[in-house]
Amino acid sequence: MKNNTDIVMVPCYFENLGRRDYRSVWDLQEKTLELVKDAKMEGRTGMNRLFFVEHDPVFTVGRSGKDSNMLAGAAMLQAKHAEFIHVDRGGDVTYHGPGQIVGYPVFNLEELGLGVKAYVDAIEESIIRTMAMYGISCERLAGATGVWIEPHSSRARKICAIGVKCSRYVTMHGFALNVNTDLSYFKMINPCGFTDKGVTSMAQELGSEVDFRQVQAKLLSVMAEVFHLDIIEY
Repeated sequence: MKNNTDIVMVPCYFENLGRRDYRSVWDLQEKTLELVKDAKMEGRTGMNRLFFVEHDPVFTVGRSGKDSNMLAGAAMLQAKHAEFIHVDRGGDVTYHGPGQIVGYPVFNLEELGLGVKAYVDAIEESIIRTMAMYGISCERLAGATGVWIEPHSSRARKICAIGVKCSRYVTMHGFALNVNTDLSYFKMINPCGFTDKGVTSMAQELGSEVDFRQVQAKLLSVMAEVFHLDIIEY
């Protein structure tokens, strides 16, 4: 077993984008993905990127998703000032909006020494550890990527959705952690394709709103620990 002195920290540039629309950040991810892939092909390391963002209200459906899991029509979307966009990640339909931490790692998995499954496991582990800091007990659920509360009960509810894309072992897309999210938007979809499981937020579980920036800071610190990242903020 390696001890702590054997662990090599991998440089990772972090940027908090604030509140942004979905399409502009998707474009940023794609450009960053190509930069990291090019660096990888040229044998250059230290190009990993991590973005945190709050999106304007948007529903996205992944490659394996079904439009039928979007329950709202165009009129309701317009009334809620929300978009509906098909994207190239895995997973089904989900919602992004204010009060939610969306994380987009653009990581060279070979540099981190991770396969795709281990990468997703590490995201889940980061969320589970962060939630534990707030007294929220979370678990994984076999066959259902993401982070859950009471997953094996009739009250199973997801607090964090995960949907990723990997090209030449470089990642994009990522996770969405419900902090102070307006959960009414989830009534407009079958979240991640499920009809028998719920969605929750930190605010819902704790009974009051949470300091959003504090959660961002704690999550970033935990991700640095789990992924062995040397975070460089810019």
